[in-house]
Amino acid sequence: MSIETMTKTKSVIYARVSSVNQVLKGHGAESQAARCKDFAKHRGYTVVKTFTDKAVSGSLIDRPAMKELLGFLRKHRKDNVRVIIDDISRLARGLESHLALRAAISSAGGVLESPSIEFGEDSDSQLIEHLLASVSQHARVKNAEQVRNRMEARIRNGYYPFIPPPGYKMAQTQGQGKLLVRNEPITSIIQEAMEGYASGLYPSQADATRFLKCQQDFPKTHHGTVTNETVNRMLNKVIYARMVERAELGVSLRPAQHEGLISFETFEKIQERLKGKAYATARHDVSEDFPLRGAVNCADCENPMTSC
Repeated sequence: MSIETMTKTKSVIYARVSSVNQVLKGHGAESQAARCKDFAKHRGYTVVKTFTDKAVSGSLIDRPAMKELLGFLRKHRKDNVRVIIDDISRLARGLESHLALRAAISSAGGVLESPSIEFGEDSDSQLIEHLLASVSQHARVKNAEQVRNRMEARIRNGYYPFIPPPGYKMAQTQGQGKLLVRNEPITSIIQEAMEGYASGLYPSQADATRFLKCQQDFPKTHHGTVTNETVNRMLNKVIYARMVERAELGVSLRPAQHEGLISFETFEKIQERLKGKAYATARHDVSEDFPLRGAVNCADCENPMTSC
């Protein structure tokens, strides 16, 4: 290939980062693109565009930037565009996904290249390529197993290693790692709502929902309201009673390390009320319009009757 021909060769860069942390720090995609630009310069290619998929798993084929890249290749099919990736794992983290994307790029008129591997059509080159793709897949699966094992170990020891529920936030503590701590003023609002529902101060979930809607600091939807589903999830979270469990990890109910909002006895009262096994006590703020509110049960389902 002559120097003149090489300088006319168009190339594009494809980068991918799999985690939100990499996106926020901005290092992963930038370092990939920098290495690919050096490779293109060495080969004498002109880089015309960079495509980046952010926070996208390597096991997925359907990716926004990859779709855009394939469309670009089809539009410039006659240019025989070089597609440069930093490493084989940036294309995919599994053999099946790798082969599918490799075929899609070739079908669209692109030629895959990388500073880490020489892609070829001979049997030896394909064997090395498939082995590297399989190794990348193994690393992805192994990382997932290690993350799962660490999470299981943490929760077995009473820690909550997931996204904090409303009313809590994660804080780094000495000797314990990350621990759930109160996130005021939301914590106190949830505590009041749950204790009020357990005691019958709020005879129904609708009453608890109305209470939360009136609290300026309680998180609301973009419509400025609180959904019944949100309240139902809140009332069923045993995490607020200083207990943890995770059935999918094989971890049964056990005491937690963090501070609870309510006692476990209060949580059990809530569950009894949700299942209709407990009746609401009479409220102190019953208006003259509804004098029997909280004191009358339905003749059909036997649940406490409410009014509005």
